[in-house]
Amino acid sequence: MEDNPADVILVREALEEHGVEGELLVASDGEKALAVIQEIDCDAASCPDLFIIDLNIPKKPGREVIKRMRDSLKCKDAEIAILSSSDSAPDKEDARRLGVSRYIRKPSRLDEFLSLGAIFKAILGRGAN
Repeated sequence: MEDNPADVILVREALEEHGVEGELLVASDGEKALAVIQEIDCDAASCPDLFIIDLNIPKKPGREVIKRMRDSLKCKDAEIAILSSSDSAPDKEDARRLGVSRYIRKPSRLDEFLSLGAIFKAILGRGAN
C-alpha cells in the first residue's frame, strides 16, 4: 500500500533486481487497501505472500490496514513489511505490536532502496517455510 508512484517503481525495481517474481498489486490509499482485503476474504482469491505498507497513506492509515489484515480470515498470518519515512519509536512499537515482519525506513539513496529487494526476498523465503 503506497501512495507515491515513484516509490512503487523503486519497489518494483528492487524486487526485479533480486529475482523476486510475482504480481505486484498496488493500493494507493488505505480505503483501497481495505477493499482489497475484503475482496480476498469474500472471494476464492488467496492472500498475497507479502504486504509492503506505508504507514502514512491517504484516507485510512496503514495501522488500520494492518489491524484489518490481522482480523482477516485469509491474511491474518501474512508477512508484512512497513516501508515508511517515519523513524519514530511509537511507529516502530506499533508495528512490533501488530506483528509486522520488518520495519524499514525509506532510504534516501537509490542503491539503498534497490537493496531492499534482498530484504523482501528474505521475508518471502521465511514465509514459505
